[in-house]
Amino acid sequence: MEIRHLKLIKAIVEEGSITKAIDKLNLTQSALSHQLKEAEYKLGTQIFLRQNKKLILTKAGQKLYVTANQILEKLFDTEQEIKQLIFGEYGTIRISTECYSSYHWLPSVLRQFNLLYPNVELQIVMEATHYPLQKLKKNIIDIAITSDPIKDDNINYLELFQDEMLMIVSTNHSWADKKYVLAEDFINEHLLIHSLPLETVSVYQFLLSPAKVIPKKITPLPLTEASIEMVKADMGIMSMAKWAVQPYLKENSLKTIRIGKNGLKRKHFIALMNNKKYPAYFNHFIEFLQSEINQLWHI
Repeated sequence: MEIRHLKLIKAIVEEGSITKAIDKLNLTQSALSHQLKEAEYKLGTQIFLRQNKKLILTKAGQKLYVTANQILEKLFDTEQEIKQLIFGEYGTIRISTECYSSYHWLPSVLRQFNLLYPNVELQIVMEATHYPLQKLKKNIIDIAITSDPIKDDNINYLELFQDEMLMIVSTNHSWADKKYVLAEDFINEHLLIHSLPLETVSVYQFLLSPAKVIPKKITPLPLTEASIEMVKADMGIMSMAKWAVQPYLKENSLKTIRIGKNGLKRKHFIALMNNKKYPAYFNHFIEFLQSEINQLWHI
């Protein structure tokens, strides 16, 4: 018996008729009939019986069909393993980060990783942005990037990098000559944030909330470029990571100011589930992510 005979028998049984099997196998009717006779000759008995214009498996045919499924499934798995050896690993990584500013660097890093592992699909799950650790625990994402780890024995944290948050104001703003700002300085200000809830905004979480200070006005504005233009026009203030704001400082129309006397620094972590078995390419991705960020941004 040959593989083509096993594929033939499987197709006839599963398609339910010779006509449909012909289409699936891309054979002519005469070629299919010839292969079927050839298989029965090699087996030494009939594989199908005709009953009311239908092909019914004989007992020998039933046993052969079971074996055909086992052999063809094993053959498929082996072909996939060989392809993996030749072309690299196959799989999917679902990732999200709690900070929208991280999406400035994440796509470029993912593209570079994809050049090395073209068969590993990388999915950025935007809807998990505000609560990545909760989504991680619910298996909606595989990797979370967070600067606000929670104590949970089921989650493993790997340090990724540290950055500093700065306040961005126009050169005409009253803060322009300040070296740093404190919570009380925000009382009469219009604070632009990327999105709600307010508890996920770093400057609120770590500076304003502990001091029980609420700015005069808070506006969620999801487009960074639009927020920058409003700041330039002295229509509001905003916070950004130090590395993320650098491209916007070239026009000399903006000033950066430290948040608090010692600055507002955040450590970012890669979060993984302890009780989950990850494929080998996850380790490759994490190593790549750590290496690329340290080299490209020197943070």
